[in-house]
Amino acid sequence: MNRPSSAASKPPSSKFTRLAITHALMMGGDAAMVVSLADSFFFSVDLDAARTQVLLFLAISFAPFLFVAPLIGPMIDRVAGGRRLVIQIVAVARLVLLLLMARYIDGIALFPLVFASLVLQKTYVISKSSLVPSTVRNETELVEANSKLGLVSGLLGGLAVIPAAILLKTLGSGAALLYGAILFGGAFASARRLAPEVVAATAVGEQEAEDLHSPSLRLGAIAMTALRANVGFTFFHLAFWLRTFDNGTVLFGAAVGASGLATLTGNALAPRVRRMMREETMLASALIISAVAGIGLGVVGGPAAGIALAAVVNFVAALGRLGFESIVQRDAPEANQGRAFATFETRFQLSWAVAAFFAVAIQAPGAIGLILVGVGALGTLIHVRIRQQRPDDAPPIRSKRRRRRPPKGSARRTKGRKGARKKRPPTRRDPGTREPTRGPAPRSRSASERPRDR
Repeated sequence: MNRPSSAASKPPSSKFTRLAITHALMMGGDAAMVVSLADSFFFSVDLDAARTQVLLFLAISFAPFLFVAPLIGPMIDRVAGGRRLVIQIVAVARLVLLLLMARYIDGIALFPLVFASLVLQKTYVISKSSLVPSTVRNETELVEANSKLGLVSGLLGGLAVIPAAILLKTLGSGAALLYGAILFGGAFASARRLAPEVVAATAVGEQEAEDLHSPSLRLGAIAMTALRANVGFTFFHLAFWLRTFDNGTVLFGAAVGASGLATLTGNALAPRVRRMMREETMLASALIISAVAGIGLGVVGGPAAGIALAAVVNFVAALGRLGFESIVQRDAPEANQGRAFATFETRFQLSWAVAAFFAVAIQAPGAIGLILVGVGALGTLIHVRIRQQRPDDAPPIRSKRRRRRPPKGSARRTKGRKGARKKRPPTRRDPGTREPTRGPAPRSRSASERPRDR
């Protein structure tokens, strides 16, 4: 893990504390925004018109993200304070967006503002994930750090909902949005105190590329991509389906609250679960639970089933995330941790966006949408199992302990060749007569050195 010498003297605990405070404030601003939109034009517009606007702004907002993130990310990783600067820019931009939302709370302009905030939120998550490895002393503390970060942000983010709800009921959505803007302002101030870490000082090398394409890591990434896609699909599916009921806003609020509580619980239990089972088992179990819950609750149907599924998919996504991080630690120890997590987190966030787009586009009935979540998880599980049983399909991976072979004929290659042994026939002499015994005649030392002296 590459770290600049200027920040080496700072204790990792202080780095983690600063990142945790920043993350808690960002999550609090997110919660305030969601609460403030409960009585806004965003949830009162006609459903058909809302679908059209959501599809348009999802495409506009995430299309640049699909192409720019893989290009800009590596450049930011090699600049001191690059990811810290991204977090600061995101915090300021979201502050401005919430102020604009308060201004256009009853207009169609609210839609692009909301979805621009969603894009920035995903950008922040990627930058935060790349900074976490620089806040720990070694790779073994990484999962625990992510678990603690999720707990702290979940608890403080949940507490931030209370003032937002009070402001919403007493002064309206505008006041709740202004409160969220204040939280993002605090996040900006906290982000300025983050250490200017270099996520990756050099470009991706051959060994790092091999580490990041190991079979276990690739299959784990496939499973985690499906889990994150289920989260995005379920959120937007419920956002439209639950609104068809009389108390739709309350039901969707319950789904959001259940999702947050389930994520908090998953972050708390993930380290303990990891000690009980292998990382691959954690991801497989997450897919199995998602498949059973999606299909089973889809058969049951009803708003309660949708809220329960929202809790399940967020819970297993939290478990799967920490399990996948353990695989990165275990199977890619020579890869740059910060850059690796930024790369995979970008992929996971894009899967969330694509699944959200399809959730809005297909307009599936409520119960069918729940079943689709289960079918997607089941299909991913089958695909991963088939790939595990066909190791020949995976690209050949060279052992990380295997050294590069010296040129043919060199002394180093002869000396280091496995099984090669310098055979010198021993000169066996009789102790009493000092005469050589029968056997192969020894080679004279002077004879062996004569060509060299010439």
